[in-house]
Amino acid sequence: MIRVRFVARDGSVREASGIAGARLLDVAQADGQPLEGTCDGDMACATCHVIVDPADFARLRPATEEEEELLDLAYHATRTSRLACQIRLTAALDGMSVRVP
Repeated sequence: MIRVRFVARDGSVREASGIAGARLLDVAQADGQPLEGTCDGDMACATCHVIVDPADFARLRPATEEEEELLDLAYHATRTSRLACQIRLTAALDGMSVRVP
Protein backbone atom coordinates (compact mmCIF):
# COMPACT_ATOMS: atom_id res chain seq x y z
CA MET A 1 0.00 0.00 0.00
CA ILE A 2 1.15 3.50 -0.82
CA ARG A 3 0.59 6.11 1.88
CA VAL A 4 -0.54 9.66 1.12
CA ARG A 5 -0.85 12.49 3.63
CA PHE A 6 -3.71 14.94 3.05
CA VAL A 7 -3.32 18.35 4.66
CA ALA A 8 -6.65 20.14 5.10
CA ARG A 9 -7.26 23.88 4.96
CA ASP A 10 -7.16 24.03 8.76
CA GLY A 11 -3.76 22.31 8.85
CA SER A 12 -5.03 18.97 10.11
CA VAL A 13 -3.42 15.91 8.53
CA ARG A 14 -5.00 12.59 7.58
CA GLU A 15 -3.19 9.66 6.10
CA ALA A 16 -4.79 7.40 3.53
CA SER A 17 -3.42 4.64 1.37
CA GLY A 18 -4.03 3.09 -2.00
CA ILE A 19 -2.62 0.44 -4.27
CA ALA A 20 -0.04 1.07 -6.96
CA GLY A 21 -1.74 2.39 -10.09
CA ALA A 22 -4.68 3.95 -8.24
CA ARG A 23 -5.53 7.56 -9.02
CA LEU A 24 -4.91 10.01 -6.21
CA LEU A 25 -8.44 11.33 -6.82
CA ASP A 26 -9.96 7.93 -6.03
CA VAL A 27 -7.87 7.52 -2.87
CA ALA A 28 -8.85 11.02 -1.74
CA GLN A 29 -12.55 10.49 -2.36
CA ALA A 30 -12.52 7.10 -0.60
CA ASP A 31 -10.98 8.88 2.40
CA GLY A 32 -13.68 11.57 2.38
CA GLN A 33 -11.42 14.38 1.20
CA PRO A 34 -13.27 17.39 -0.29
CA LEU A 35 -12.18 16.83 -3.90
CA GLU A 36 -15.11 16.89 -6.28
CA GLY A 37 -13.67 15.43 -9.46
CA THR A 38 -16.78 16.72 -11.23
CA CYS A 39 -15.65 15.37 -14.61
CA ASP A 40 -14.94 11.93 -13.05
CA GLY A 41 -11.27 12.24 -13.89
CA ASP A 42 -11.71 12.92 -17.59
CA MET A 43 -9.55 16.07 -17.25
CA ALA A 44 -12.35 18.44 -18.21
CA CYS A 45 -12.33 20.53 -15.02
CA ALA A 46 -10.01 21.45 -12.16
CA THR A 47 -12.16 20.39 -9.20
CA CYS A 48 -9.59 17.82 -8.05
CA HIS A 49 -6.79 20.39 -7.78
CA VAL A 50 -4.25 19.64 -5.05
CA ILE A 51 -1.02 21.32 -4.05
CA VAL A 52 1.82 18.84 -3.77
CA ASP A 53 4.43 19.39 -1.09
CA PRO A 54 7.51 20.87 -2.80
CA ALA A 55 9.68 18.04 -1.44
CA ASP A 56 7.44 15.52 -3.19
CA PHE A 57 6.72 17.41 -6.40
CA ALA A 58 9.90 16.26 -8.16
CA ARG A 59 8.85 12.63 -7.67
CA LEU A 60 5.83 13.11 -9.96
CA ARG A 61 5.77 12.63 -13.69
CA PRO A 62 5.55 16.03 -15.40
CA ALA A 63 2.10 17.44 -16.09
CA THR A 64 0.85 17.34 -19.65
CA GLU A 65 0.12 20.55 -21.52
CA GLU A 66 -3.61 19.82 -21.19
CA GLU A 67 -3.30 19.48 -17.41
CA GLU A 68 -1.27 22.71 -17.21
CA GLU A 69 -4.02 24.56 -19.10
CA LEU A 70 -6.67 23.33 -16.63
CA LEU A 71 -4.48 24.27 -13.69
CA ASP A 72 -4.50 27.84 -15.01
CA LEU A 73 -8.21 27.83 -14.07
CA ALA A 74 -7.73 26.29 -10.62
CA TYR A 75 -8.41 28.29 -7.48
CA HIS A 76 -5.14 29.25 -5.71
CA ALA A 77 -2.91 27.31 -8.11
CA THR A 78 0.79 27.26 -7.28
CA ARG A 79 3.91 26.02 -9.03
CA THR A 80 3.39 22.61 -7.34
CA SER A 81 -0.31 22.31 -8.20
CA ARG A 82 -1.56 19.18 -9.91
CA LEU A 83 -4.87 17.51 -10.73
CA ALA A 84 -5.41 14.50 -8.48
CA CYS A 85 -7.00 12.60 -11.37
CA GLN A 86 -3.67 12.71 -13.20
CA ILE A 87 -1.51 11.35 -10.38
CA ARG A 88 -1.15 7.57 -10.35
CA LEU A 89 0.27 6.12 -7.17
CA THR A 90 3.63 4.37 -7.41
CA ALA A 91 6.01 3.04 -4.78
CA ALA A 92 8.17 6.12 -5.42
CA LEU A 93 5.30 8.31 -4.13
CA ASP A 94 4.92 6.51 -0.79
CA GLY A 95 4.53 9.12 1.95
CA MET A 96 3.68 11.96 -0.42
CA SER A 97 1.92 14.99 1.10
CA VAL A 98 -0.71 17.05 -0.69
CA ARG A 99 -2.70 20.05 0.47
CA VAL A 100 -6.35 20.47 -0.44
CA PRO A 101 -6.77 24.17 -1.32
